[in-house]
Amino acid sequence: MSSYRQHLYHIVFRTKSSLHTLKQDHVNDLYAYMTGIIINKKSHLYRINGIENHIHILTDINPSLAPIDFVRDIKVSTSLWMKKSFLFPAFNGWAVGYGSFTCSFMDLDILIEYIKNQQEHHKKVTFEEEYRNLLLQNGIKPDEKYFP
Repeated sequence: MSSYRQHLYHIVFRTKSSLHTLKQDHVNDLYAYMTGIIINKKSHLYRINGIENHIHILTDINPSLAPIDFVRDIKVSTSLWMKKSFLFPAFNGWAVGYGSFTCSFMDLDILIEYIKNQQEHHKKVTFEEEYRNLLLQNGIKPDEKYFP
C-alpha cells in the first residue's frame, strides 16, 4: 500500500520593521525565485502573493522538511538574492518571526483567492490587523509587544 499525505500550510512573513521595501515592479521576479526554492524542496506551491511589507505563501510542504527550516531557507535565500540582484534597493531583511498555519484541503480555493486578492484586501486592512486576525482565527493569542 502507498503512503498518502497532505501538509498544507499558509505561511506569512514580513519585512524587517514592516517597511515597504518590496516594490511591486519587481515582485514577480521575487515570487519566481521563491517558487524555484519551493520546487527544489520538493514541495508544491499553490499561491504566493503579498504587498510591499509582507508575503503570503500557500504550499504543501514536503513531509521530510520541518516548517521552521522551510521558512528559514526561503527567507535566507531570498534575502541574499534580493541584496545581490539590486531589484529591491531599500530591502534590509525579513523580520525574525513568521506565521505558519495548517490548512484543510477543503479550504484551498478560499485561501487561494484570499492570497490572490492581497492588494485589494490591504486597501481596507493593515498588515498588523490582518496578522492579528490570522492568529486569533487559528487559536493563537497574539503577543501585543509585537503589535504597534
